[in-house]
Amino acid sequence: MSVAPVAPPSAWVESRPRAALRYFSRIGTFCLVELQKLRHDRTELVTRAIQPILWLVIFGQTFSRIRAIPTGNVPYLDYLAPGIIAQSALFVAIFYGIQIIWERDAGILTKLLVTPSPRSALVAGKAFAAGVRTISQAIVVIIVAALLGVNLTWNPLKILAVLVVVVLGAAFFSCLSMTIAGLVLRRDRLMGIGQAITMPLFFASSALYPIAIMPGWLKVLSHANPLTYEVSALRGLLIGQPTNYLLDFSVLIVAAIAGICAASALLSRLAR
Repeated sequence: MSVAPVAPPSAWVESRPRAALRYFSRIGTFCLVELQKLRHDRTELVTRAIQPILWLVIFGQTFSRIRAIPTGNVPYLDYLAPGIIAQSALFVAIFYGIQIIWERDAGILTKLLVTPSPRSALVAGKAFAAGVRTISQAIVVIIVAALLGVNLTWNPLKILAVLVVVVLGAAFFSCLSMTIAGLVLRRDRLMGIGQAITMPLFFASSALYPIAIMPGWLKVLSHANPLTYEVSALRGLLIGQPTNYLLDFSVLIVAAIAGICAASALLSRLAR
């Protein structure tokens, strides 16, 4: 009886880079497909930028005058601007699961799942597309903040790092939305849950006020909230507030990977 030849170890070593390259190329393809949808409704980029601008112009300037929130030597408007960038990304990403339910209803999701691409590549492509969508809002908030006199950095490398942080944060929250979509299976239920958790996620972070002034139970929630680490990284990059970049980026990367894994595991429920 003949035995099939075993590929030499070098063949396995060579195949892994190719497999990884193919995997990431599929993520990029799915991401580009998602971004192409913006061509049909470019007004979305404008309408979604209105809310963060209102937070900066009205809430930020008002609380800067009354000085009710202690932020040390940092003006409150400067302190708030990075939090509003993170908030705008959260508000876009947390309802991203509605789109995947619509694709299920239209039969698009079933066609995507029968392709040889891993489900995680599909989810990751959608997640990072959500992150790229938020970049335009981050840029708008940065420009408005600069016009309002916020002392921001204009270091190109730091600005690039800001965009990476925004993409990672949006990727996690879009995966959270897709995970919820895989559990509830209906758009109206997802909309209700998204509305119910958006503001708690926002207020249980350091976006509006320092963690030091929070009650004890809220501090615990804040330390478990990825949005806190996103805001912390943005403040460090944009206004130079001290932070632990290694911790911030580690939490965001681990959260994004965990979100992709969770959403991928529940994706098959949507296709039934």
